[in-house]
Amino acid sequence: MGSQSDWATMRHAAQVLEELGVPFEARIVSAHRTPQRLYDYAHTAKGRGLRVIIAGAGGAAHLPGMAASMTTLPVFGVPVESHALRGLDSLYSIVQMPGGVPVGTLAIGKAGAINGALLAAAVLALSDPRLDAALVDWRARQTDRVAEVPVDEPQG
Repeated sequence: MGSQSDWATMRHAAQVLEELGVPFEARIVSAHRTPQRLYDYAHTAKGRGLRVIIAGAGGAAHLPGMAASMTTLPVFGVPVESHALRGLDSLYSIVQMPGGVPVGTLAIGKAGAINGALLAAAVLALSDPRLDAALVDWRARQTDRVAEVPVDEPQG
């Protein structure tokens, strides 16, 4: 993620990955404030065994695109909701990558972080039957939590 404040969003990705038993690392790597850290992180990611990167950033949100420009690993970008433009600035910055530097862009905020984790897990599950089974189970639990009949919420 680009800053400590992004953790409020990106922790949801971490929670899903933990539930699925996917090892991960959570790091603060700012495209603007720590460019050497970003360079080192992206250039060493594959060699350190990473297979997918989920990059969350707000505002100008250059982290996902810059990471994607320095690695051939799949990069999924999560636009973090900003105060000024409610995350639209982040979304536009991530989704409008030039041809040849792909970033899979997700929804703004918590939903994007959750789906980023699920999408990364789905990619990894292509070669991991245990993870594939965990994803099937996760989705089944999600389905089981959906009521068939609506109920009135308590007034109060």
